[in-house]
Amino acid sequence: MKPRTPLALTALALTAACGASTPEPTSAPPAASTHAPVVSAAPPASSSAAPPEPTPEEKKKAEEARQLSADFEKLEVDSKAELARWTPELRAEAKALADQRWGAVDAALDAVIKGKHRVPGHAARDKDRHPKETLKFFGLRPDMVVIEVGPGEGWYTELLAPVLAARGKLLVTSGDPKGSTELRPTLYAQRIDRFLTKAPEAYGKVERIYMGDKPALGGGERADLVLVARAMHGWAQRKLVEAWLAEVKGALKPGGVLAIEAHRAKGDGDIEALAKKGYLPEAWVIQQVEAAGFKLAAKSEINANPRDTKDYEPGVWALPPTLRLGDKDRDKYVAIGESDRMTLRFVKPAKKK
Repeated sequence: MKPRTPLALTALALTAACGASTPEPTSAPPAASTHAPVVSAAPPASSSAAPPEPTPEEKKKAEEARQLSADFEKLEVDSKAELARWTPELRAEAKALADQRWGAVDAALDAVIKGKHRVPGHAARDKDRHPKETLKFFGLRPDMVVIEVGPGEGWYTELLAPVLAARGKLLVTSGDPKGSTELRPTLYAQRIDRFLTKAPEAYGKVERIYMGDKPALGGGERADLVLVARAMHGWAQRKLVEAWLAEVKGALKPGGVLAIEAHRAKGDGDIEALAKKGYLPEAWVIQQVEAAGFKLAAKSEINANPRDTKDYEPGVWALPPTLRLGDKDRDKYVAIGESDRMTLRFVKPAKKK
């Protein structure tokens, strides 16, 4: 064996003094990785799947919500423009009409129909709607208490209010204008609210009957006339014809008039399907109203329109004034004009002695 050198002996002695092996640190730091982190080439299967296609019902609701939002925006713009139109001179003229104690209804309607207080564009519809002839047929007088059901954009309201302001009274139905803006009835309520409040000179005496989802005219047999213009198809859609007629009967005085103007369907058919298109059969309307305890006093062809073929995909709203199809076949629908409408006068029988 080769003898150990002094240097080797020294190293051996140091090793023996320090122990047989070098102790490991209590917590050794992790070794640095020399490899890049593993990254998944694709996201988890659950996030990579395409979202499901909306159902037809979901698409319909989304489109209705979009249209409602657009309608609210349009209401805001139109209301500002209409309010700006009311100059001091226009307010004075409207006040003079409303303050007049009209005697004969002919003179009252002649003056009011020509009034500058009317919303621009409304007078252009007179040729299709025949306001003087229609209101005279219904028996309007300046001293009547009148309830207008579903005033819409105020087409009849702007005529009735000045005629009735001094000697009679006008009440109109309305929803809650402070309701949710996600609901279309709120739009309609805000529309008539802005219409009435823009000009106290003309509409300050109009009273409102606020309602929820159900018909509620308040009873009391206080009205001489209840006007239902182009609204009865809505009652049929919501299956409220019987309920509405009961409310009207409770609100009318004995001998009072229920005045109905409605889009007239071709003959008979499925009521629900026809109502969705805006039309109702005349014979069906008469049957429903008489079954509710009214008597048909007279009917008129004042608002008849034989050009209305009643076969449009969007229903009656393809025609003026709505023109729902926009520019598609617009000239055709304008040439047809407004719908063919029944004009019916019913009377609530007097109480038997």
